[in-house]
Amino acid sequence: MQAFWKCLLLMLVMGMGMGIAQASGPVFGRVPPKPATEATRAANASVYQQLSFADTQDFTDAQRGFIGRPETLTIRDATGKLVWDLESYKQFITLEAEAPDTVNPSLWRISQLNMLYGLFQVTDRIYQVRGYDISNITFIRGDTGWIVMDPLVTTETARAALELITAHLGERPITGIIYSHPHVDHYGGVRGIVAEASAARIPIVAPAGFLEHAIRENVIAGTAMSRRAMYMFGPFLPRNARGGVGSGLGMTTSTGSQSLIPPTISIETTGEELIIDGVRMVFQMTPDTEAPVEMNTWFPDQKAMWMAENVTATMHNILTLRGAQVRDALGWAWYLNEAIEMFGSEMEVVFQSHHWPVWGNDRAVDKLRKHRDVYKYLHDQTLNLMNRGYTGEEIAEMLELPAELERNWSTRGYYGTLRHNTRAIYQRYMGWYDGNPANLNNLPPVPAARKYVEYMGGEAAVLARARTDFERGEYRWVAEVLKHVVFTNPDNQEARELQADAFEQMGYQAESGPWRSVYLQAALELRDGIPNIPGRSGTFNPDVLRAMTPDMLFDYLAVRLNGTRAMGKTIGLNITFTDMAPESQAAFGLSVDNAVLNYGHPLGAPDADLTLDKSTLAAIVLGLMTMDEARDRGLLVFTGRPEAFAEFMFLLDTFAPLFPIVTPRDTAGET
Repeated sequence: MQAFWKCLLLMLVMGMGMGIAQASGPVFGRVPPKPATEATRAANASVYQQLSFADTQDFTDAQRGFIGRPETLTIRDATGKLVWDLESYKQFITLEAEAPDTVNPSLWRISQLNMLYGLFQVTDRIYQVRGYDISNITFIRGDTGWIVMDPLVTTETARAALELITAHLGERPITGIIYSHPHVDHYGGVRGIVAEASAARIPIVAPAGFLEHAIRENVIAGTAMSRRAMYMFGPFLPRNARGGVGSGLGMTTSTGSQSLIPPTISIETTGEELIIDGVRMVFQMTPDTEAPVEMNTWFPDQKAMWMAENVTATMHNILTLRGAQVRDALGWAWYLNEAIEMFGSEMEVVFQSHHWPVWGNDRAVDKLRKHRDVYKYLHDQTLNLMNRGYTGEEIAEMLELPAELERNWSTRGYYGTLRHNTRAIYQRYMGWYDGNPANLNNLPPVPAARKYVEYMGGEAAVLARARTDFERGEYRWVAEVLKHVVFTNPDNQEARELQADAFEQMGYQAESGPWRSVYLQAALELRDGIPNIPGRSGTFNPDVLRAMTPDMLFDYLAVRLNGTRAMGKTIGLNITFTDMAPESQAAFGLSVDNAVLNYGHPLGAPDADLTLDKSTLAAIVLGLMTMDEARDRGLLVFTGRPEAFAEFMFLLDTFAPLFPIVTPRDTAGET
């Protein structure tokens, strides 16, 4: 699959940091996962002493209002392909099962809670289907139909959720849709619940800027983000006690068809009110929190507060491990405080797009306060230590939450963690440089590794010491030191396997679902190499392409321009898109000069003029169609020098989606 279409598909998944595939068993695996060591068993056993597992309130809340569920939950697309499979988790994650010694008991607990699936009533008029995807779909009973909030990742799971509520509560039309923010698990299933013609007649509400961020956030860096997401979500891990046990935020993501219907109503400011199908809603804008644009919704007649993804049952990411722009922890805390001040005196239930609600004014407000104070504490104390001269690595090692936040189940680090969030806050203010001149222009991984190994007495000496430290349970150090051996000599299988063993034990001990996946996926690749992705589709999402602006497409092509090959080249193209509104069909000028691709007004004397639609241009530049094929099919009108466009094509890189992470990159022949 060509890189651009991969980005168009995966940007939707990556917009919220999701995985890209499901695996009920290992896709590959020469070396099976190993058991927990004594050190890991002891570390996991100690978690029972640190936290109050006798507190079962979350299990009560997660089952409150239960209406019904199917006995088994597997969802397939029209071709029969499996897109959602809760049964693979149900085989080993049950409410009765004790945490295996290969899973952190706290992570096991949140996975048990995330397995409580089905249709639930939240309060008067408000219902949720949970466990049909990584997110919840919420149905608000209007006077004549359903208002749907955040319709899951894919059309198949959203349709199945609609079928479930219809089976229990009767058939009703869709009379409104609300997107809380532009991550795919909050809009991707929309065409599973409403057809294009019906959608044109109903309000589709989203925060201002939704469409731009839904499309743009991960196109430019999509290949790198998608590769790192394979680590963050471990799609190739087996689903068992030594593999994937969920992401903390939910179990995993569905893998069906994603869609997007643009909003018709944009919410601009906090306090805006709408009445949709007889239901009153007041919106609170929360930009730069969990997403670049996001909004909470207050239902005054139900005294219910929808917190989108700003409050869930986990500490969230200030910087997601797949990579993204750092979020604003201080602003996040500020907006949670604003929600308390605006609506706290009346709220009787808090619900959101992941996990389960809480009921009662005291508990609802307390939940918001705890989450507010977690982000505020992380921000303020990171800045405190930063201003005392500590670096991000040191702060992550030093900082501890106060007991009342540390012991609070809903702010545990199941998705975001204290350690990587504090580093993200440091990065937001100070950047990558820690102030030590030794780190200003330090050696890259491979030459640094060679010198480290040389100084430490060679590969055999490092391995001998690392084995001793492994037996002591010093897995963090073993992984660190063997990184240098592997980057010095990636063919040293003994070093790879010992580092994999260390990563594996770190994964077994991790409380965070993404941390577990990162470590276990690293172990898998060290043992068996980089996976081949089976059954990749060559199709793309037409909804996304239609919504892309020419600027977005050209920005992506500019990133693909190979600067070395472009040096000394001068190329000018005018491009007119036929699939834009008539008033927007003026030509765009593309110029390559100084090894940079710029675009703007039409060029006065271009080398060539192209008239075509956006999808045809994308197909040509990605090699899915030749220029001659497009002309023969009447998809392209071309004037000027044909070789100019061929020269431009030669300057574009095709990104390899599966680049190495835990082994050195082979740079031979790269230009």
